[in-house]
Amino acid sequence: MSKSPISHRAAIPAVGLITVAMALCGVTACEKSKPPPATPTADFGGTDLAWIEITIAMDEQVEPLLALVPAKGRDAGVRALAQQVQAFTGSELTTLRALHDEAGLPAQNPHEGMPMPGVVSAETVRRASALSGAAFDKLVRAQISDHLRQGKNLAESEEKAGTERRTRALASDVIHTRTEALSQM
Repeated sequence: MSKSPISHRAAIPAVGLITVAMALCGVTACEKSKPPPATPTADFGGTDLAWIEITIAMDEQVEPLLALVPAKGRDAGVRALAQQVQAFTGSELTTLRALHDEAGLPAQNPHEGMPMPGVVSAETVRRASALSGAAFDKLVRAQISDHLRQGKNLAESEEKAGTERRTRALASDVIHTRTEALSQM
């Protein structure tokens, strides 16, 4: 066996010196060179995260249906409802996407395209695009109603079980906008 260039006798004091240096560094000068710990700006819980993702998926998937209404809708009430829903979902999506990014959620939404109550499917949009007049208006009214009811239900769950204050405040706004839109139907 070859001899190590450092004897065991020399290694023990060196380890002790390193240990002492590390201990002192943790208490004095090295602390000053570390960046201050990041203070979290939000405390997202599991309910908050799920609600953000589901609501983004719901709002994004209703948009293509709402976009068909000006050209295909004949009922003034359906047209007004679609405009109202389009306005508040657009505003919500801006806030939801900011919360999504701040929470560090993945870019790919696991709820996108998922068949769930209140979610307008791509197939429904295809069906609606083939309709016009009263048949179109009936389908759109039913889809918007389902979307609003489910959105309100999910927002009520977030408001009760969520932990992040801005997410809960947005849920409260969602409850209000959905309740108001449903009352006008």
